[in-house]
Amino acid sequence: MSVTDELIPLLKKLRLSGVLDSLELRLGEAVDDEHGHQEFLYRLLKDEVERREAKQLEMRVRRANFENQRTLEDFDFHFNPAVPKSKVLDLATCTFVARKESVLLLGPTGVGKSHIAQALGHRACRLGHRTLFLSAQEMLKQLRAGKGDGTYDRRLTKIAEVDLLIIDDLGLRPLAHDEPVDLYEVIRLRYEHGATVLTSNRDEEELHGLFGDPLLASAAMDRLLHHSHVVRLEGDSYRNNKNESRKKRVPTKAQA
Repeated sequence: MSVTDELIPLLKKLRLSGVLDSLELRLGEAVDDEHGHQEFLYRLLKDEVERREAKQLEMRVRRANFENQRTLEDFDFHFNPAVPKSKVLDLATCTFVARKESVLLLGPTGVGKSHIAQALGHRACRLGHRTLFLSAQEMLKQLRAGKGDGTYDRRLTKIAEVDLLIIDDLGLRPLAHDEPVDLYEVIRLRYEHGATVLTSNRDEEELHGLFGDPLLASAAMDRLLHHSHVVRLEGDSYRNNKNESRKKRVPTKAQA
């Protein structure tokens, strides 16, 4: 039996079986480059740390429930020069997540609000933050279903406890029935306990009107706007196929 064969049960017991993926490579490297024992061990364990971090990132991204894998690297700031690039890049440091602040991305349809929101979420995942992306309609639908099957508190807790909650497209339709109260509860529970990114094609005053009741609207919006970053996006829609100038700026695969 080889030394490697004897190592396998020990590594499994220590939950270090991933070390086997690079063990032979690092052994050969140590022999060829005459690395000492400490250098060999450092490189081997560094491989394991990187493997675990990659696995954890993959899990955080999967649990975040993003609609698309959007990043700031593939966001076309040149298409809409009015988009405040420096502000967006500052938010990408995710210090707002650590400070448990809110970000409101407001503007017309198609200017990149959802893209930026998901890109900020992806950055948060890379920095180790638990993130959840939900459309406003889906979030309220889940809470409504929870009232029917007795899981409301559990669903609300799941939404409230993540480090970063992204609520996409709030205000596409009027809130109905208990939805204003459900939205208020999400905002109330997350206030100074978790960061929130919200996208909407409505301005701040129109968001107040979604709640119907002035007192409820005031209580919700005061919390949402306190410690907040309001970013207004303007310009042409990325989805407008008639915009020939954008087509000219995007290289084809043959040109890339």
